Amino acid sequence: MQITSSIKIGISACLAGEKVRFDTGHKRSNFCMDELVHHVEYVKFCPEVAVGLPIPRPTIRQVKVGDTIKVCGPDGSGDVGEQLTEYGKRVATEQAKSLSGFVFCAKSPSCGMERVKIYNEAGTGNTSEGIGFFAKQIMTHNPLLPCEENGRLNDPHLRENFVMRVYVFKSWQELVASPVGLHELTQFHAKHKYLVMSHNYESYRALGRYLAHAAAEPIEQVKDNYISGLMNALSSPASRKNQTNTLTHLQGYFKNDLSKIEKQELCSAIDEYRKGLVPLYVPLTLLKHHLKVHPNEYLAQQVYFDPYPNELKLRFGI
Repeated sequence: MQITSSIKIGISACLAGEKVRFDTGHKRSNFCMDELVHHVEYVKFCPEVAVGLPIPRPTIRQVKVGDTIKVCGPDGSGDVGEQLTEYGKRVATEQAKSLSGFVFCAKSPSCGMERVKIYNEAGTGNTSEGIGFFAKQIMTHNPLLPCEENGRLNDPHLRENFVMRVYVFKSWQELVASPVGLHELTQFHAKHKYLVMSHNYESYRALGRYLAHAAAEPIEQVKDNYISGLMNALSSPASRKNQTNTLTHLQGYFKNDLSKIEKQELCSAIDEYRKGLVPLYVPLTLLKHHLKVHPNEYLAQQVYFDPYPNELKLRFGI
């Protein structure tokens, strides 16, 4: 995938190694700061410091008081919920539009995407159903923005899916930075056809049908509907079944080019992947080799083969 300008990702500052936590510590993400950092530009945020809390500082938590949730100290003092919300709205509407993804600090009362603890007023119990006040604003105002938490990035499937969505979203941002028509949208979809197929076959068909019959709609509406459908289709990691189906479709392009032994080798690689015996990069490497030997212009433009830099080795673990 060709990206012509730097990819900007928002990140909780503590994950970038900055000592901004309540205890002057950090929660540095090795993946973000040792691997992904070579391919993206980070924009760092610590909402708690941004609203005026000092370093070090007393811990804060989400506390339910009646029908209201406060973000305050364990004793109920120093509520900064409103300030965190306003700061989140400001970042979401002024800065997040230039971002192609966001990595949040898990379980934080300000930055957690999900499962943030909400304590009762007496402090004797809690539920894990909250969302960080800052993170909520970013996600609410930018529903298509790829977002993930540091802990979940330890899962190879979630990590690969997040990075893939960041690169697709950045490619979309570059496309629509200039005026585009239905032709350009159709070309964009054609390049992402097999990537979508590998995640959601029904969405793959639906998006193609939609663009084929969208000529009568206003182009801005078509753009909004298409990118919403695309990002939703890619929102979850691809299943082994869908990946196998996609690999089999791609294999069909070479049915008249390969020798009997080469066909058997490719079939075996795909089947071993289906059974979980080898990772995805094994059959993909074979397909890419055959594509070099037997060039196909349509396949060569497919984002599925290289959705992000190979140096990240994200398909080695899935």
